[in-house]
Amino acid sequence: MPNSQSGSADGLNRPGGKISASQGVINTALRLPRQLHSFTTRHEQTMTRFSLRTLTGTFLCSVTVALTGPVRAQGVKPANPPVAAQWNKKGELLRPVNYREWIFVGTPLTPNEMNNGKAAFPEFHNVYIDPASWAEYKRTGEFPDGTVLVKELVSVGSKVASSGNGYFQGEFIGLEAAVKSTAHHAGQPGRWGYYSFTRPAAEPAPAANVMPVESCNSCHAGTAQHDYVFTQYYPVLRAAAKK
Repeated sequence: MPNSQSGSADGLNRPGGKISASQGVINTALRLPRQLHSFTTRHEQTMTRFSLRTLTGTFLCSVTVALTGPVRAQGVKPANPPVAAQWNKKGELLRPVNYREWIFVGTPLTPNEMNNGKAAFPEFHNVYIDPASWAEYKRTGEFPDGTVLVKELVSVGSKVASSGNGYFQGEFIGLEAAVKSTAHHAGQPGRWGYYSFTRPAAEPAPAANVMPVESCNSCHAGTAQHDYVFTQYYPVLRAAAKK
């Protein structure tokens, strides 16, 4: 029968057994800081690599945007301004559409009462210029090729208002246009052509032929202040040309 004091299966009672167990605990305790340090170091290295990859990607994206500018939708190009003057196969100018959304230039009036009852143009003339030509005119002070000036004719309506006596617009009675075009009016003074869509007691015509030179160009050539246009009567045009 074994002597319980002479030995034990767990070895704790062997000579030096208690010291060995204690030493094992001590060794384990000593290894923990090294293991923790190793884990921490590997974690920091992993995070460092992740941070570097993230930073590098962000930097490259920033450089790409800086060099190429804002990203545009694929296949989308800046829209060109619509051409204001359009002609059909017969060479007729098509009646301008949406011209009331263009730039309003002004409204001259030469009433009969101030011209012995025989004014050449006794109606109001509401004048508009197409936006693309207006932008170029503001930039250069010149009317570019392709300029369209629409003149909407309006009768004199009431001459009395709550604010006092005067001339007030009545009804639409006609539509005309002046177009500057080298392709269509190369032989016309200033390359300007004049068109009338007016039809008595009817809607304006859908298209019109250019009017004879003597009907309009000769008058404009003699008295218009700039490029066959009566800019002296339109402060909007005068102000824009000074910029």
